[in-house]
Amino acid sequence: MEEENLESTIMGLILSSGEAKSLAVEAIRAAKSGQFDEAENKLKLAQESLLTAHKSQTALLRQEAQGEGFAVSLLIVHSQDHLMTSITFVDLAKEIVELHRKF
Repeated sequence: MEEENLESTIMGLILSSGEAKSLAVEAIRAAKSGQFDEAENKLKLAQESLLTAHKSQTALLRQEAQGEGFAVSLLIVHSQDHLMTSITFVDLAKEIVELHRKF
C-alpha cells in the first residue's frame, strides 16, 4: 500500500470510529428523552460506522499478513486506540439505552 493510501486508510478508520462514538452519545441522549426509536436508529448508524472502521482495519491487517509491512506510527496506534474505544463505547451505549427503556 502506498504511503498516501495508507494514510487515507488510517484517517478513514479514525473518522469512522469517531462517528460511531458520536452517534452512540446521541443515542444515549435520545433515550434519556424517551425517544427510543431515535436511540435505536442512532445505535444502528453507529454499528454501520464501526463496520466501516473495521473494514479499514482489516485492510491494514491484510497488508501486513501479505508481507507488505509498514512502519508503525503514532497515527496507526491512535487509529487502533480510537477504534477499540469506540467499540466499547457503542456496546456500553446499547446497555444504557436499554436501562432507560426499562425505567
